[in-house]
Parts: sequence; structure tokens; C-alpha cells
Amino acid sequence: MAEVERAAREVGVEALTVPSSVTAEHFYSRLGFKAVRDSYHGDERTIIMERSLAPP
Repeated sequence: MAEVERAAREVGVEALTVPSSVTAEHFYSRLGFKAVRDSYHGDERTIIMERSLAPP
């Protein structure tokens, strides 16, 4: 993930957005991502998560 963040910052990306399964939500939360909305594909719930890349 550090390499993805580095590459994104290098090209001016301000935030990363990932579609997370319910089981991966905790993994992304530990990396600083926040849930922003739910998306459904049939009965399957996907949690859209986002993390700002702005300097602290």
C-alpha cells in the first residue's frame, strides 16, 4: 500500500478510494481508510472506503 500511495502522490492524487468487502473493512480501517458509502451488487454489499493523501 505504501507504494500505491507514493505513486498516487507523485501524480497529484488527493485521495485513494477502494471497494472493500465486509471482511476487509477492518484491514482498510487500520490503514486509515474511512467508510464513505455502501454499494450493492445484487445481495452483495461492498463498502466504499476513502483515505486522504493530503499532508497532515
